[in-house]
Amino acid sequence: MKLIYLLLFLGGILPHAVAGELPDLGESSQAVFSLQQEQRIGESIMADIRASRELMRDAEVTDYLNALGARLIANSQDSARSFEFFALRDSTLNAFALPGGFIGVHSGLILSAQSESELASVLAHEISHVTQRHLARVIAGTQKNTLTTLAALAVAILAARSNPQVANAALVTAQATGVQSRLDYTREHEREADRIGLQVLNASGFDPRAMVDFFGRMQKYGRLYENNAPVYLRTHPLTTERIADVENRVGALPYRQVPDSLDFQLVRAKLEAEEGLPQNAIKMFEVALAEKKYSNEAAQHYGLASALLRGKDYLRAERELVLARKQGPHPMFDVLAMRIKLALGQPGAALDVCRVGLKRSPSHRALIHGCAETMLQTGAAADALDLVSGALKSRTNDARLYMLQAQAYAALGKIVPQHRALAEAYVLQGSLPEAIVQLQIALKTRDGDFYQLSMAEARLRQLRELEKELRKPPQP
Repeated sequence: MKLIYLLLFLGGILPHAVAGELPDLGESSQAVFSLQQEQRIGESIMADIRASRELMRDAEVTDYLNALGARLIANSQDSARSFEFFALRDSTLNAFALPGGFIGVHSGLILSAQSESELASVLAHEISHVTQRHLARVIAGTQKNTLTTLAALAVAILAARSNPQVANAALVTAQATGVQSRLDYTREHEREADRIGLQVLNASGFDPRAMVDFFGRMQKYGRLYENNAPVYLRTHPLTTERIADVENRVGALPYRQVPDSLDFQLVRAKLEAEEGLPQNAIKMFEVALAEKKYSNEAAQHYGLASALLRGKDYLRAERELVLARKQGPHPMFDVLAMRIKLALGQPGAALDVCRVGLKRSPSHRALIHGCAETMLQTGAAADALDLVSGALKSRTNDARLYMLQAQAYAALGKIVPQHRALAEAYVLQGSLPEAIVQLQIALKTRDGDFYQLSMAEARLRQLRELEKELRKPPQP
């Protein structure tokens, strides 16, 4: 089963490469592989992802993807199902779905999307893989595969991420084990995800033609780069029939022109500003603004201000942000303004930005994070604790909030709550052993009252049981 985790994490190829004999959808599929088992496998994979350096811990990017995903899920066949979207800092063009409704998006894919509808089309496709239970059916099918077959595929997929030539040789070995005969399932899964994803995309108010545009560009890249084609083509094989099928379905739909949201434009600009050397990013935005080659001027000024902050040109960054703000207020502007004020050595001014920003956008996570950090820096630990503790009432899955809470407790000399907060942060980061250690430290200090110590003891028992469970391989 560990090999299955590896295959799924390294690019999402497993759902298309080791299908085996698929059970039917519906009750028979549930009997073979339950939603609870699917969730458990997904959580196990996510524990590794959350502990990896590739995971993008940017609240603004993550929250944007989840808001976009929620809009699509609301119009899917399984709108009550829980999904979680996350970004990986990876320049390749790829997205993938994991069991349990976890959907990963590479930063390179967000940057390559030429419209918000294109990005939404990819998410809708991945959501459809989950709602149609392709992943569950595939993993159930692997019961009939040998360890040798899975090991050969693991080698092939690992090689594909680093050396295409080695990958080709490895795939020949994998094919020799009988995997090639199962690749036919790829077409069925992809066509079904295309068809349902297109329905979701259209029902959510996006431009359905964006899926055709994205496919067309991927096909062009595939021809241009051949062996070095985008990862998305290797994990989601694209055929002329698939494109033609989507084109025919789109042709029957009414024309719809959908403008990109400011959130999409700002997230893309933020990612562009963080790419490569700051000087190169600054030049890119400067050229775009000078030649007026942009779809949103405010986003370009915001991106330039972000790149200038990276380049430590703080005063100019501040001026560019003023130009961005002319389009109107946005919490991402407030977060950047706060960061610039801190870089200029003006924590008091940063706090002023926080107070105004939180009044307008009290639930913006990045703003809460930044404001709490600023409060801690200025000695306002009690205010920071109130802010993060209030946010945690509705954001129980935010590791950074728990870290900030721990810092606030430490500043106030509250040792047991400090270690309890650290434990929760480590749990969310996929580090159960570290979480258990923190609770053990809390209990040894005997610093808290009876209630606090009892809570720490109860949580320690829970985490030890969870650790035992995760060590057991899932049994589909």
